[in-house]
Amino acid sequence: MPHLDQLKERLPDYAKDQRINLGVLASSTVLSPAQAWLIAVACANATRSKPVIDAMEGDAAEFPAAITAGRGAAVVMGMNNVYYRFVHFMSEGGEDYGSLPARLRMQIIGNPGVPKLDFELACLAASAITGCENCVRAHEKSVRENGGTKEMVQDAVRIAAVLNATAVALPA
Repeated sequence: MPHLDQLKERLPDYAKDQRINLGVLASSTVLSPAQAWLIAVACANATRSKPVIDAMEGDAAEFPAAITAGRGAAVVMGMNNVYYRFVHFMSEGGEDYGSLPARLRMQIIGNPGVPKLDFELACLAASAITGCENCVRAHEKSVRENGGTKEMVQDAVRIAAVLNATAVALPA
């Protein structure tokens, strides 16, 4: 039985809509399967939910580069979302931390092991989960500059929303 089906079975009745919503992973008409699984792995890791991570990485096994890049996207966005959200918050209060160098190593963004468009979609989706407005805007812009469409952005964020809700719904 696929890992995704096992995950669906674990969802409580109050989250039964998520069983259907998890079909978002296979229903995209604009994302390739490799893109969808990369985004799913990044989002699963961003949720920090072991059952969700195990299910997404288990079913993405035929796309090993997506697993590695998805983990990388979640990690680098986990760092950047905290840092740049802080910079944004402080700039609203009149402090200018944005003029200081970040001094954060993030070479994976330049060499993620998957196409740039795909990695940017994963970073966008992970950032949507962790809630950094500046990162969401920057990665959406990069997706569009690299040939991505509004529909691709929407599907990536839809995957993020569904996996985040799934992680919330699962008993601890």
